[in-house]
Amino acid sequence: MRNQILGTELLDHQIGIFYIGQEGYIIKYQNQYYMIDAYLSDYVDRHCCTEEVKWVRNYEAPISAGELDFIDYVFCTHAHFDHADPDTLSTLAKINSKAKYIMPAAAADVLKEYGISEESIIRAHDGQSLTLGPAVVTPIPSAHEQLNRDANGDFYEMGYRLQLGESVLYHAGDCCIYDGLEGRLGKVDIAMLPVNGRDYYRLSRDIIGNMTAPEAIELAEKIQAKLLVPMHFDLYDCNCISAASFVDAHYTAKSKVTYHIFQPGEGYVFA
Repeated sequence: MRNQILGTELLDHQIGIFYIGQEGYIIKYQNQYYMIDAYLSDYVDRHCCTEEVKWVRNYEAPISAGELDFIDYVFCTHAHFDHADPDTLSTLAKINSKAKYIMPAAAADVLKEYGISEESIIRAHDGQSLTLGPAVVTPIPSAHEQLNRDANGDFYEMGYRLQLGESVLYHAGDCCIYDGLEGRLGKVDIAMLPVNGRDYYRLSRDIIGNMTAPEAIELAEKIQAKLLVPMHFDLYDCNCISAASFVDAHYTAKSKVTYHIFQPGEGYVFA
C-alpha cells in the first residue's frame, strides 16, 4: 500500500483518499500527506476485551506504522485507542521526525505518553483554523453521543474540515448530529461520516455511539456533499453494521448523494 500511495500521481486539484481501516484515512494533496485516525495495530483487542465484550479485528491493517515515514500531518479526532492508537503513534514518533500531530486540546497531552514531543503537537481549538501545508484545517466539535468539554471549555472530541483548494473534505471522527453542526460545516464536497449508530445496550457496555446510517445520509444531503464516505462500520463485530444496511438506508431515503464504500487498502481519486 505504501507504493500505491506514493506512486499515485495527482493533478493539483485532485485529492487522493486511501483507506487504512476503521475511521483511518491517508489524504494526499499536492504531495502532502494528511493521516486521520490511524489504527494499525490490535491494541484494542489486547487491552479492552472483557467477558461481556470481545474486541477482535475483522481484518489486518493494510499498512504498518513503520512504513509511514512520509506522513506530514497526523490527526487524531479523540483519545479512544482506535483513533489515537498507542502502538501506531509511538512507532511514528520513532521513525518520522517531521510529522506534526493535531489533536483536540482537551485530550492532546496523551500524545506525550506515546513518545511524541511537545514541539510536534498542535492543540486543536474550536473554530481556530490551522494552515497546514496547502490545506486550511478548521477543527469542529464532535458529539460522541454528547459534546464533552474540559474545565477550560476545550472539547475532547473534534472533527476536521479540510479546505483543499476549491474542495472541502470533512472527517467527523466519532460524532452524532447536534444542533448547529450543519451551520458549522457549510457546504462540504467529501463527507466522511460514521454510520454504526448507537443504542442502550452498547452504551451500557461503555461502547459510545455515533450517527446512524439514515442520519449520516440526511446530513450529507443538507451539506450538499458530492461524495459520502461511510465510516466505522466494518472492523469490530461488537460495534458495526453491515455495508448492506447502509446501502438499504441510502435506497430507502431515495438519496441522490453519491457514496463510496471503501475496502481496506483501497485508493480513490476525487476531482
